[in-house]
Formats: sequence, C-alpha cells, structure tokens
Amino acid sequence: MAEILLSPGVLARENDQSQVTQGPREFGAAIIGPAVKGPVEVPTLVTSFSEYLAVFGGALTSGSNIYSYLTSISANNYFQNGGRSLLVTRVTSGSFSSATSSIDDIDAAATPFVLETLSEGNIMNNDSGSEGTNNILANGTSDNIRWEIPSVNTSSGTFSLVIRRGDDKINQKIVLESYSNLSLDPYSPNYIAKVIGDVDKNLVQEGTDYYIQESGSYPNISRYVRVKDINSTPNYFDNNGDAKDAYTGSLPAVSSGSFGGAEGSNIPAGRPANFYNSIDSNDTQGLLGSDYADAIALLSNTDEYKYNIISAPGLINDYANHTAQITSLVNNSISRGDCIAIIDLVGYGAQVNAVKTEAAGFDSSYAATYWPWLQTVDPNTSELVYIPASAMIPGVYAYTDASSDPWFAPAGITRGGLGQVVRAERKLTTTQRDTLYEANVNPIATFPQTGVVVFGQKTLQKKASALDRVNVRRLLIALKSYITQVSDTLVFEQNTIATRNNFLSQVNPYLESVQQRQGLYAFKVVMDDTNNTPDVIDRNQLVGAIYLQPTKTAEFILLDFNILPTGATFPA
Repeated sequence: MAEILLSPGVLARENDQSQVTQGPREFGAAIIGPAVKGPVEVPTLVTSFSEYLAVFGGALTSGSNIYSYLTSISANNYFQNGGRSLLVTRVTSGSFSSATSSIDDIDAAATPFVLETLSEGNIMNNDSGSEGTNNILANGTSDNIRWEIPSVNTSSGTFSLVIRRGDDKINQKIVLESYSNLSLDPYSPNYIAKVIGDVDKNLVQEGTDYYIQESGSYPNISRYVRVKDINSTPNYFDNNGDAKDAYTGSLPAVSSGSFGGAEGSNIPAGRPANFYNSIDSNDTQGLLGSDYADAIALLSNTDEYKYNIISAPGLINDYANHTAQITSLVNNSISRGDCIAIIDLVGYGAQVNAVKTEAAGFDSSYAATYWPWLQTVDPNTSELVYIPASAMIPGVYAYTDASSDPWFAPAGITRGGLGQVVRAERKLTTTQRDTLYEANVNPIATFPQTGVVVFGQKTLQKKASALDRVNVRRLLIALKSYITQVSDTLVFEQNTIATRNNFLSQVNPYLESVQQRQGLYAFKVVMDDTNNTPDVIDRNQLVGAIYLQPTKTAEFILLDFNILPTGATFPA
C-alpha cells in the first residue's frame, strides 16, 4: 500500500500496539559461602530449602561436633521468609574433585559408562570395603550417594538406574532419583546422556575475567550425577528388529555400587575450623578470606547471573584477611548497578565505636550493613548459635518483597521483625542507635513485647540524598531491571516513532502501577523527537529520559501533645 497520497483519497495505516507485555522477570538473592557438598564455584539456583539441602547438604560433622555453615542458616531463613529463588555459590579451601563409579557390563568385559557426582569433595566417597549386612556401606552417609541397576532387558536394549542415598540398606532403600528404559544407543530418545546429562562445569580464569566452561553435549537433568565415558551401542537392532549379538552383552549388569576417588576436605588439615562467633581473621568456617575471591569475581558477570541482593556471611571487614573480598563484593555491586550488597563490618564482641570506624571506610548506595550479631536456633542442629547479621537480613528483604514491594523499607515492626532470632548480641540504647544511624549503620534493636527488630534502612552512601535509603536504592534496582528488560527487545529495531511508542506503551503502565503501589510520587518518560534528534539517530542511538520522584519513608515521627485549659477551643 502506498505510504503517501498523490491524489485525493484516504490513507489507512496500522500501528499495532496490542502486544501482550510480559511482567518483569523477578530475581532473588545470591549467597557465597562454604557448604557440606555440592558443585564448587558453580553458581546454582535453588528454589526451596529442601532443594538446598539436597544439593548442598545441611550439617557438617567433624569428630564429635556438628556444625552448620552460615550459608545453610541464611538459606533457611531466606526461604522461611518468602524468598523464591537463591543463587548459591559454594567456595572451598584447596583442591576439590568429584567422585566416580564404573559400571560393569553383562559380559564383565568392559565398562558401559561411568557415573560422576556433581558434588565435589571426599565426603562423596563411600567405596572403601565391601558391602556389609543388608547391603550397607561402611562410609555411606546422608550426604553421599550410591547407584543400582535393578533391571536389564537385552531384547529391548534398555535398563533401569536408581540413585540411592549413601546411608540406606537393601530392605529400606532411600531412592533419590529413578530412571527407566535407559539406552546406550545414541539414536534412542532415551539415550542415557540425554536423560541424565553429561555436562561438566569448571571455573576458568582468563586474565581478569572469570567464567564457567562447560564440556559435554546434554544438560544435566539429574541433581546428583552426570554420565561420562559411555560405551555406546549405536543402532542396537539389526534390520529384522532383533538385538545385535555384539551389543547384548554390553549392557550394564544387574548390580549396585558406590563412589570413590574424590578429593577435598571441608575441614582443612593443619588449622582449626572456626564456626559461628569463633570466626576470626585466620579462619572462617574452614576457609580463608582469599578463598572467596574467585566466586565474587565470577558473580560480577551481569549477563550470566541475575540477582538483587548478595551476601557472603562469614566475611568480616575488620579482619585483615577479609577486607579485600568485602571491598570486591561492594565494588561489583556498584559496577553491576542491579543489586545491593549486605556486608558485616565487625566480628563478635566488637564495640559501637569499632563499628562506626569501619563504616567510615565505605561510601556507596549499593551496600548496606547491620549490627549487632544475632543469636538463632541452628535449623540443622537445633542449637543456639551466634551469627552475623548478614546471614539474616536477606530474609528481611525477602519478606518485604513478598508482603509489600521492594520499595518499602525492610525495617520496623511491620517488616523488620526477626522472628527466627532469639536475641541480639547486645541490647542497644537509644543513644547507641543514634550513633550507629548517623554512621550509616542500621541498628538491630530489641523492644519489650516485640522482640528483635531491624530499626534502620540506610545505605552506606555518605552524601545525603534519596539514595542514602535502602528502599529507594531497591526501587531504582527494580525499575532499572524492568526497563532494561524492555529496552533489550528494542536493540537492532528501527529507530522510528513506532519503536519509541512501543517502549512508552510498556514503561508508562509499569511506572503507573509502581506509583499506585506507593513507590513513586510522580514520574515522566520522554522518548520523542526532543531527545532523538536527527544527529542522535544518525549515530544509531535511541535515547530515553526517565524522571522519578521516589516516595520517602516516615522514619522520624514527631507528635506534639498540647495541654489546653478547660473550655478552650481546639484549633481548626
């Protein structure tokens, strides 16, 4: 149809603005720290605490003592308070590797395939010695696994595989995963690598860049194992549809087995592992501060990893061996611009002035800190333990998001209550809370009848502005996240009025909804000829200007009680 009229007539144009706009993708928290098991330095998304326990384990047994990592305590609190997703990156000290197990074939002549655990560390080993009474493994635990081939069908070329918990027995099997009709034929839809997965992931450093390198062809479906070194049986059937004699003996035999060969200890040799309030500069839960460096650098990748909160409970800024990692955590949040770092400044037993001194070393709206330490019930051991505030604060943010919105203050009696906290390390006086808040440290207060409450919501930004408050910073993070998602769809589109209207038709309704939900007083979005002039268009740029008036919270409430004489008239 002609785009211009050369003679009298009517030009009917279409401008389709009826596309269904998806809501913003929501991102949860990220946590860096040690775990009982799991992949090392491979960020892994979990959506419940039970899933966390399955992948990363719960309590750690060392001799006669049982401990929980702060990572586990924080994950439990986060999900208890409504968190939906948690990106967990396990860090370790020293070299760690996976455990493997080779499966025998029917002819006992070769290995059909090898199973390898996704978890790393010697906690996955349980193959020393033969199976005992009732098929028990001497080194089988609730944290490691075993396998079983319960059935094989040579005529169909299929078999079953069961992944069991390491501490079960033949008459009380604890099945974690079960796969049926598996095949060694790569042309079969049930080819074992397709069904279970064969991808191996490893952290690689290239200069100052860190990334996860993957090898393998099929994504890992199993939560526990991957397959490798498969002795395939391509085209298992001959032209008559009968199984080839050369292949029938290549299937795995009905059997069971265990895993071994993994390296890496959660409790390092040669130095004590310090937990809870015993953490110091020399050891934090069996780790050194430098052990966190690679994971922090890896999570700086904004394209690969999405989250809006990040913490590394166990790193303490005033410990000399932790300072560099805390600084990196904050700097990464600044450079990403889409998350806020929750950090701890001082160890257990510190004084108010020490907290104030440490806070003076930071100046950023992308970081916040809370004090003092907190006592809680360890979810894995049921013992009372003291933990740093950063282990609990992501749960406060999660509760705020679930009950209200990110732009509401994660503080106060309504949203800042710490229900899983028994007591704070110390009860702060009003003067101490004032001192901390002036230093941009969010105090955790204790009130009679109410309990322990987060009673501040400042960022570590020194300059007085709207962004010195957590709720405003988190508002900006939420808005930038959504508007960036919309903008991503416009890259390489034509720089025309239709494209700009497409942007405005998605952004304006979203900002209106934020305004209705008390996030903004007012806003204005400009993307038209005024900021997309011909020279801007010629530079292949599309420019938008977004003006925001964030809502402020009532942190200082002044109530004047006026006593009047009898008969006085109340003012209008």
